[in-house]
Amino acid sequence: MVFFLQSAKCGACGPGYATPLDAMKGPREEIVYVPCIYRNTGIEKPDYLATVDVDPGSPRYCQVIHRLPVPNLKDELHHSGWNACSSCFGDATKRRNRLILPSLISSRIYVVDVGTDSRAPRIHKIVEPVELFWKGNVANPHTSHCLGSGDILISCLGDPAGNGKGGFILLDGETFEVKGNWENGEKVPPLGYDFWYQPRHNVLMSTEWGAPKALADGFDPADIERGLYGRRINVWDWSTHTYVQAIDLGKGSVPLEIRFLHNPDAAEGFVACGLSSAVHRFYKTEKGDWAAEKVIEVPSKKVQGWLLPDMPGLITDILISLDDRFLYFSNWLHGDIRQYDISNRRQPRLVGQVFLGGSITNGGAVTVVEDKELQSQPEPFVIQGKRVPGGPQMIQLSLDGKRLYVTNSLYSGWDKQFYPDLVKEGSVMLQIDVDTERGGLKANKNFLVDFGKEPGGPVLAHEIRYPGGDCTSDIWM
Repeated sequence: MVFFLQSAKCGACGPGYATPLDAMKGPREEIVYVPCIYRNTGIEKPDYLATVDVDPGSPRYCQVIHRLPVPNLKDELHHSGWNACSSCFGDATKRRNRLILPSLISSRIYVVDVGTDSRAPRIHKIVEPVELFWKGNVANPHTSHCLGSGDILISCLGDPAGNGKGGFILLDGETFEVKGNWENGEKVPPLGYDFWYQPRHNVLMSTEWGAPKALADGFDPADIERGLYGRRINVWDWSTHTYVQAIDLGKGSVPLEIRFLHNPDAAEGFVACGLSSAVHRFYKTEKGDWAAEKVIEVPSKKVQGWLLPDMPGLITDILISLDDRFLYFSNWLHGDIRQYDISNRRQPRLVGQVFLGGSITNGGAVTVVEDKELQSQPEPFVIQGKRVPGGPQMIQLSLDGKRLYVTNSLYSGWDKQFYPDLVKEGSVMLQIDVDTERGGLKANKNFLVDFGKEPGGPVLAHEIRYPGGDCTSDIWM
């Protein structure tokens, strides 16, 4: 297991790596964990955590080698985090041996033992929804990050009634009991989603997707006008746990994944806005507060045969390489993944792009009538004889930055609305080869994990997580 290898090398240190650049020298990934979702597929089976072999030297390369079903139906497993990561590297008593697996719809949190056997995870503990409801008045947990203190911080989308509420819940890192809310005071953002923290600058940043009752079963554009979708980066004082500032990115922007640069001294990072399909750089000002500026914008395409006359790219995931040189994101609707050189933080430069499906492929139901970027509609993506449904969504980068893994399910309620074929056929996981010298992306035609062939029937695969930590799980302090 990866963290055993690292621990053996560094002796008395804790989990993860001392610095992001040390992490880049870590061992190559051999397995990954992927939540698989049956909600909204018509298959009445529980979601499960898949362990996938990604070692090219293994006889089971590109195969699911273990499935851990959860004991309930319709949880909607989504994102995952750790009980310990590089944030507690200096604590030799900590081990990265529990995967924290929140359920977006049921509000359950599964604590998974990956330390006993990394290739055959087992459930260690289940935190029931009533614990979140009673002790925190929050629901719909999303992002989890381990803290240097040993506790686990989880952001939530709403309250138990399905209204939006950008609160947090704190889990004890040893017992996994709910300790209560992380935030102090009555002032809480109206919506929640993702977050990142940086103690050196005394800050936590959170984002906003939408109210759970609005997004649960699909997307209604009218809900934007009703104020049920997000528009702000929310700034928190790290030491006092208080909400101190809102950075408004505009109505209908819907800021989703947020990433600080990995260098813990850096007082800046990037946030991807789904609906406006823009990337904003956020930064600390000379006054000591925070601001944001738009640095990338993906133009919408004028289309016929779709929900709206203008189709956004819908940027749904974003990450930064561990050396803070490249930024990657996925356009779930347009169907491409992009690589930007961010050596100049204020002027990212597009250096790589690859199309892996999407809603505008040639011969499909949608006709593009005006396009500011492409001369023609891209061809469907076919790999090993399979035409891939859906568009690229969750992404994960290898520690050395040379391989980008991709799955194509966003969230079952939206998959069903925008990509019904994806729900019928199941997800895929792909691997993109990355040129880390000059930039460039190319699909590895030898790598395909087809979740349409799962024993329980086609399933929707979401986030990708490495056992030893990765560039979206670990925070350096």
